[in-house]
Amino acid sequence: MNTKRRNALITIGVGLILWFLPVPDGVTPLAWHLLAVFIATVLGFILHPLPIGAVAFIAISFSAWAGLLKTSDALAGYGNSTIWLIVCAFLYSRGFIKSGLGKRIAFRIIEAIGKSALSLGYAIALSELVISPATPSATARGGGILYPIVRSLAEALGSKPGESARRIGTYLMQVGYHTDAVTCTMFVTSMAGNPLCVALAEKTLGVQVTWMGWASAAIVPGLIALLLVPYVMMKLSPPELVRIPDAKDLAQRELSEMGPMSLAEKGLSVIFVVSLALWASSGLTNIDATPVAMGAVCLMLILDIINWQDVIQEKGAWDAMFWMGSLMTLASALAKSGIITWIANGAGAAISSLGFDWVVSCLIILLFYTYIHYAFASVTARISALYAAFIAVSVSVGAPPLLVAIIFGIFADVPISLTHYGNGCAPIYFGGGYVSQSEWWKNGFIMTTITTLIYLTIGAAWWKVLGLW
Repeated sequence: MNTKRRNALITIGVGLILWFLPVPDGVTPLAWHLLAVFIATVLGFILHPLPIGAVAFIAISFSAWAGLLKTSDALAGYGNSTIWLIVCAFLYSRGFIKSGLGKRIAFRIIEAIGKSALSLGYAIALSELVISPATPSATARGGGILYPIVRSLAEALGSKPGESARRIGTYLMQVGYHTDAVTCTMFVTSMAGNPLCVALAEKTLGVQVTWMGWASAAIVPGLIALLLVPYVMMKLSPPELVRIPDAKDLAQRELSEMGPMSLAEKGLSVIFVVSLALWASSGLTNIDATPVAMGAVCLMLILDIINWQDVIQEKGAWDAMFWMGSLMTLASALAKSGIITWIANGAGAAISSLGFDWVVSCLIILLFYTYIHYAFASVTARISALYAAFIAVSVSVGAPPLLVAIIFGIFADVPISLTHYGNGCAPIYFGGGYVSQSEWWKNGFIMTTITTLIYLTIGAAWWKVLGLW
């Protein structure tokens, strides 16, 4: 029996076992069967009996065929605004590559600070930090703004998906994604789900979390975690190209050969700046990130920066739409079925009954809240399903309300690093083809755990200084 057939049987077998297990009290058969399909789908992502897009599409088709989802609900994930933001981010990247603007920016960065892979890693981290407070969409920031530049950096240094990926591309892609995840934790305005935490905290606990209150609590542990990402990734995904002694000469030579900016580069530069301004001011204009990205793609088509053939041939975008759209549909259906809330309430009740003090109880709840993100394809969905319930349980065991509101808000974002579907930015970096799924999950678990430890040790001490507990 070949490996793919064996893995297919394991995936189907696990799904069938869960399907036919007795349905627990308080859970509907529909919710239980959805959970079985979801777990089997994630297992299929891990074992790869087929490409993940095919696994996800089979799962969503089976759910519709088995009556777990109406056809319209099964297909709803493909119309999700985040999915189309992901697709547009891929096309944005295509424009950066085709026009040469990404290459030009990459060589300017190399010329300025490109002495080593590590210095490039810190350039990415600094860029994330600078723009994160003004970019409330992590997908727009990581996928639309930085991914094209990170991809161009890799290609400028001779690293492309495939045999040359590990030259430096694998490292840079990992740094780009994990720094995006860390900056999400640091500001109310750096991730779309964070304001939802603020609203739920006021509604559930009656506490107000200000922008400065969140930022002051996160800034010390967040900066330490951000500074560690490029170094940790050097250990986990070491690039072959560690030092670049002739980087400045290389960059200057390439820039000279490129000549002055082309009309396409100038046009894309204007589109890029306008997109960034609109993403940053979305709180004032109420213009969602997805229409901004769609408009940018339209302008690129009109100005012939990319053409329709480029759109059709952007395989990563359409592959991501299939598997991410399917997964978001399943995750959303799970949340609506009530089984996630059932799990959360059961965990909260069990922890409360153990009689621990509030510190230990909150720690257990917080770790469960963090690592259950494997079951979610959206941070906002996880916040909607769990945040209010978990902060209420934490306060009921004696934890300070303001502290609870802030740390559960921060830890809504910490586990973004875990998987290649952890948030909207993940499929874009993963779809670049530089990092295998197994390496992504391994590094994601390690980086999530490191960030968790930083927040629970240095962060806890800092919160004591701030008087939060």
